Amino acid sequence: MYNLSPKLRLTSIVLLVAGLVLFAAGYFMNHSIDDVKVEHMMEAVHASGHDNPTHSAEMNIDKADHHAHLEHAKHQVHNSPLATLQSVAVLFFALSCCVMFFYAVQHASHSGWSIIILRVMEAIGAYIPWGGAILLIIMVLNVTHNGHLFHWMDPELVDPKSDHFDVLIYEKSKFLNIPFYVVRNFIYVLGASFFAWKLRAQSKKVDETKSARDYQMLYRWSVGYIVFFGFASAAWAWDWLMSIDPHWYSTMYIWYAMVSSLATGIAVITLISIYLKKRGFLPQFNDNHLHDLAKFLFASSMLWTYTWFCQFMLYWYADIPEEVNYFFGRFEHYSETFLPMLIFNFVIPLLVMVSSSIKRNYTVVVVMAIVVIFGHIVDHFNMVMPGTVGAYWKTPDVALLMVGSVLFVLGLFIFVVMTKLSKLKLIPTGNPFLKESEIFEYPF
Repeated sequence: MYNLSPKLRLTSIVLLVAGLVLFAAGYFMNHSIDDVKVEHMMEAVHASGHDNPTHSAEMNIDKADHHAHLEHAKHQVHNSPLATLQSVAVLFFALSCCVMFFYAVQHASHSGWSIIILRVMEAIGAYIPWGGAILLIIMVLNVTHNGHLFHWMDPELVDPKSDHFDVLIYEKSKFLNIPFYVVRNFIYVLGASFFAWKLRAQSKKVDETKSARDYQMLYRWSVGYIVFFGFASAAWAWDWLMSIDPHWYSTMYIWYAMVSSLATGIAVITLISIYLKKRGFLPQFNDNHLHDLAKFLFASSMLWTYTWFCQFMLYWYADIPEEVNYFFGRFEHYSETFLPMLIFNFVIPLLVMVSSSIKRNYTVVVVMAIVVIFGHIVDHFNMVMPGTVGAYWKTPDVALLMVGSVLFVLGLFIFVVMTKLSKLKLIPTGNPFLKESEIFEYPF
């Protein structure tokens, strides 16, 4: 039985509180920016010589209309608090759901090697309702127009009588409309929370009864979650990320966003499993299990690279203005984060983890897991910030907001997951494949 140490509990609370303090400081700094400061920021962006839009809404702004341009820039500048929180909240919610997807796949495929780390995955799934609550709060702020992350929520854009009528957004309004958006958000959060709870409860029941019938029900619920996740992960990628720029569309995006979260989720499983091993709570975890986790971490990183490159290459090759605009804006205004993230998400994992033997090195795998997590935080930053904040992100308030968001969500994540882990029996003794997991040995 794992016991949550007072030191780790204190660390998680310190991270959470520090995140709140930094976020609050960044929020007040951001909201102290007046129209004069925004105008200076606009002038600085134009003086740089980079004027490609980062969002389709900017293509409809007449730069000669100073008032309209200023209003749009004010929205972008003051989007920073919600945008930074959105990028981190979506990643941690999605990675928890991806971990439960990985968990469900283990049962559906009757895998044996992973049984001793199933409780780690169940504990990570306990974060889902907490992460979902953050996203629902952000949703409420946006649908009540106290936040402006989603351009398509402006009612004037779907009013044919309005001067701001947008025919493309009007055609998409059958899906992108506030009532249906709210319903979908509740389906994602409540559905994923229910499945995470049900899978934990059924797994506990298998331990108690050691019944083949109960294990069969665990298998069936796992298959059910895989089906739910398949539809929900696609839809929330559209809703929370891609609809930020409603004029732009990519058929690769749902896979790109999902694999980003999956790679991060596997990195988190790896870190927690190694932590438990080093603290003596999970002695059954050995080099062979580490090797398989590292193998999945390496594979998911390469799959992310494949989806990123395919999405980028197809649009770049076609060179259609409304499509490549998505990348032009990121090249010009996010050059410090857009391509450099490939170093963390592709280059370093490829160079370090391609060797089979290195995957058994605990220190190297820990470092690589941290590198991958950092890389995908930057990846989600690149997904959210250009379409919401635009070019106005190189400011002290945004730095405080981003660091504060990461620390707050990370502190909450550690507290929830490790507290739940302390209430679970680490070894699922009722699982019929437990013996296979204990004697598992990778042959190479």
